[in-house]
Amino acid sequence: MVVRCQTPNRPEVSGTCSGVPQRGRGRYFPTVATILLCGVDLFFRGKLEALLPEHRLTTVDHTESPDLVIVDISRVDPDEVADAYADVPILGYTNHTDTAGLRAANAAGFDQVVVKSALVERARELVDQLAPSIE
Repeated sequence: MVVRCQTPNRPEVSGTCSGVPQRGRGRYFPTVATILLCGVDLFFRGKLEALLPEHRLTTVDHTESPDLVIVDISRVDPDEVADAYADVPILGYTNHTDTAGLRAANAAGFDQVVVKSALVERARELVDQLAPSIE
């Protein structure tokens, strides 16, 4: 879909824009998803924050309903997460040698299961696929 966007220097520029308009001014801002991190260690959380600066990353302590859940399969039970967040898209990851964990996450019904290196390489693409569009 092509949407007309306005910029300060050029009144109208044709291009693909994503996001929500700011009170009819013709400006668009990226969609912000609330992403719940389950079992994600502090080091990897920092990496995800750098890869996904336009989204709000939170931990299990947060009370709002998330738009997406990212789970470190090696640190939490996939079945428990799938049961707790049945109505939310779930993206699970683990290291490439944890084949049992990858199988368990698929069996639990995760929407997407990837190895950690693929998550780093394709974080934005995966989140865009799984997070519902917010209008």
